[in-house]
Amino acid sequence: MFSSARRWLRQNRTPIAIGVGVIGAGYAVSQYVISRISDARERMSSERIAKENLRRRFEQNQEDCTFTVLALLPTATTNILEAMDTEKITYEIQQMKSAKGLRAGITESTAPSIADTSLTEEESKSLQPESASTDPAPSPAAAPGVEPQEESAPPKPTKSKRQLWDDLAISAVTRAFTLIYTLALLTMLTRIQLNLLGRRSYLSSVVALATSSQQATISLENNDDDNSEQVYGSDFDTNRRYLTFSWWLLNRGWLYIMKRVEGAVRTVFGSLSPRDLVSFDRFAELTIEVRKLVEGATQEERRKAKWLTYLLPPREDEDLVLEESGILLGSSLQSSQQSPASLRRLLDETADLIDSPSFAHVFTLLLDAGFSSLVDKKLAKEAFEFPAQPDGNVVVPYSKELKSTKVVLLPKILSVLTRQAHVIGNGMPNEYLQDMESVRDLESFAAVVYSSNWQNEVQEDGMMDSAVQVDWPEEPAQKNGESSIFVVEPQTGLESAWERAVAKP
Repeated sequence: MFSSARRWLRQNRTPIAIGVGVIGAGYAVSQYVISRISDARERMSSERIAKENLRRRFEQNQEDCTFTVLALLPTATTNILEAMDTEKITYEIQQMKSAKGLRAGITESTAPSIADTSLTEEESKSLQPESASTDPAPSPAAAPGVEPQEESAPPKPTKSKRQLWDDLAISAVTRAFTLIYTLALLTMLTRIQLNLLGRRSYLSSVVALATSSQQATISLENNDDDNSEQVYGSDFDTNRRYLTFSWWLLNRGWLYIMKRVEGAVRTVFGSLSPRDLVSFDRFAELTIEVRKLVEGATQEERRKAKWLTYLLPPREDEDLVLEESGILLGSSLQSSQQSPASLRRLLDETADLIDSPSFAHVFTLLLDAGFSSLVDKKLAKEAFEFPAQPDGNVVVPYSKELKSTKVVLLPKILSVLTRQAHVIGNGMPNEYLQDMESVRDLESFAAVVYSSNWQNEVQEDGMMDSAVQVDWPEEPAQKNGESSIFVVEPQTGLESAWERAVAKP
């Protein structure tokens, strides 16, 4: 029996060997395939979790931008309202009217209001242009100062009524427009600053993963302040100094903006009289003329407009900003005449972004949204009393004729502008900021800033050799409530990334 079995095995050893080999190979292949599938599932799961966490972090970063703007805006608003005290000019005009009323035996019982200021026949004559010997009206920022104490008869103002009305018109329009420009610039600057720092924090996690000897997932937690081993996100002092440069816009830049806007407003609105009747279309045209003088009349001029001097100080004034904001004090100022390399890179990249055509494009869209909120919504509803839809938006289709035919006195428009200046700067919730942030291209711009130029930052610290081995995930951005991904390849620049971002449906 055993001999017959041995003979059978010898006779069939080749087929048996082949069969065993096939079975073994099949088992090995199946185990390999199963392991590869398992690895692929784990990798896909890790990538999905990392992308979702990154998306949430990006969205949180944009919310932080909103809160930061709301926290910083009151500083600039206070400075602008103090420099252009429209209410004080209104009070002086009311004093003149009250003085005439007292002489006629009439007392005023209501609070001063621009819209309620009526012009009698005698007052209209007093509004005729002054003779050549009359001193020209100063700028609204230099309006008369101290309110008089209560007396039986108010003292006479130092200016004529016509001069006060001219100051009032220029001050009311300039103040509202300046606040819109300041809000738009602050929104853009905050998006750039926080997204650059957010990118640095994310980059620190990626570099840590690339240089780590053990397998780990990308950490998306913000451990900037307590993890000294991280290269990019751990420099708390650099981040603090960098964010401090918003001080320039809040305390210096707004003044340059105000002068630029005031010059345009005087050119466009200087010929108007308080007795003029203005239609909605006429005021909209005047607003566009002001914007052309401030921003540029053509698309090419707007692309070349320089806003850097309003947002960041000259290099020789950088230490002054740090000192005024309390970052540098006394001896530390003398020992820090040169900015750290990391801070210098952040400031240089910020300046490049501000001077880019993409910045000018998005900034123009933010201004469109801000002026639309002021003119198409607030003025149309409160000054011209156009009918509105339930959502508050003014109905445009059947009111086109009204927009050109219905007219109101200029003081009524100035009254709305005076009130809206406080809403723009101190409104809570801030409708103007909400309308600006609803611009789709703003979040696209933030996504490009968040996801571009990472390779240059890594190269500056000599870590490209390890960092290039990392597969960089795609960066998130929200468009009209839908999630989308912007893939920015390492070799592409800001402009090409921006073109792909805005072209994405």
